[in-house]
Amino acid sequence: MPEKEDHRVAKAQAFFERARSAAQSNSFDYAIDMYLEGLHQLPDAVQQGHIPLRELALLRQTKGGKKPTMVEKMKRTRGKSPLEHLINAEYLFAKDPDNLAHAREILKAAVAGQYKETAKWIADLLFAANNAAEKPSFHTYLLLKDSYKDIGQFDRAIAACRYASQLKPQDGLLADELKNLTAELTVARGKYDQEGDFTMSIKDRQSQERLHAQQSVVKPEGYRVSAIEQARRAFARDQDLAANIFNLAQALAESENEKEENEAVELLENAYRTKNEFSFKQRAGMIRIRQLARKLRQSRAALEAQPENPQAKATVAEFSTLLNNTELEHYKLCAENYPTDVRLQYECGVRLIRNTRYDEAIPLLQEARKDPRHRIPAMDKIGLCFFLKGWFADAIDIFTQALELHQTTDDGVAKELRYNLARSYEQQGRTDKALEIYRKIAQLDFAYRDVSQRVDNLRKKSSDSTSQ
Repeated sequence: MPEKEDHRVAKAQAFFERARSAAQSNSFDYAIDMYLEGLHQLPDAVQQGHIPLRELALLRQTKGGKKPTMVEKMKRTRGKSPLEHLINAEYLFAKDPDNLAHAREILKAAVAGQYKETAKWIADLLFAANNAAEKPSFHTYLLLKDSYKDIGQFDRAIAACRYASQLKPQDGLLADELKNLTAELTVARGKYDQEGDFTMSIKDRQSQERLHAQQSVVKPEGYRVSAIEQARRAFARDQDLAANIFNLAQALAESENEKEENEAVELLENAYRTKNEFSFKQRAGMIRIRQLARKLRQSRAALEAQPENPQAKATVAEFSTLLNNTELEHYKLCAENYPTDVRLQYECGVRLIRNTRYDEAIPLLQEARKDPRHRIPAMDKIGLCFFLKGWFADAIDIFTQALELHQTTDDGVAKELRYNLARSYEQQGRTDKALEIYRKIAQLDFAYRDVSQRVDNLRKKSSDSTSQ
């Protein structure tokens, strides 16, 4: 692979890794942006880009993620090039994953740009969805027929044509085209080793399960095993190709099996030493973090089952410390290697706060606040640093500025900012201001943290001081 192409793959993988990391912290919209940045570099990255973005979109939907606004729809209508059309359509599909009109636009763009792997993936997804619909769309089958034909998937084109013919059996033109497609498939099979008759496989249960596995948030075990085997074969053909290294590492990591996770880490670390490309090390670090986080969850579950067990308590403490140290070291390295990535500056700042290193955290968070997507959470963390340092007046300034910038008045972010502001006023001795803010929080959410208790305590203090 030319050096430029190898760099483009590495750049895309860095975006994909940021997307996965953002998704883990429920920053779904930022994760969507990062996946799309990666796909802009590698528009045919199905396993590492399109499929996990689809999974993220479905997960975001279950958590109440908002659909695209009318302005976003107008802004994202098609594009000046097939690639821009593809990215715009996939953005809308990620924000509205049940709207198959967006899937059709993705398919059109992928065919126009000759992104054949992407076209095949989205066409298969659209085919399965149309088959399952109560009233399948005739025009969708025609689009699938033409699209499959354009990318050389004649068996699939025949299947789509047959489904269309079933909806309009009197259409003589479709009958003629079915004959032509069958002839073209015969010729193609004489030249290439095709996958087999898709007309039969689309009805086959195993094939349907494979198509469904692409869309599900939790992949079934059989899908994971198959993905590892496929990635190993590709890696064996070219072990120097960055895409093959990343694909195999991802497939191994998704098994959530410690042995295979360790193999993925070793594979990526070796690639980092050989190629001196930090994105390999970054991915290895994220696998270690996920592995430790899982072990910590398991140890906590064991402690809940035996709360008096000293060994269980020690295990929880051990994994908590190990995860904390690993995360801090990982994000420090990421921030150093990607100094313009404000998300990594923010994540590093958060870990430094956890380790009471406030003076180191503040400059990183101040950089992160320059990005509109991180401005409010970064300001909240800066204010928290000032609060924990005892700089209450400065904390009050920051929390007040953040509240003025935050447009929503009753969401979780607003409540946290108000709570931190009230705490700062309380610590500064301005209990009347603190009580006023605590009361407003209690009026919105009486059960929020210890607000009701703080209101009672401050009212009691005020009453006691008045009686004296």
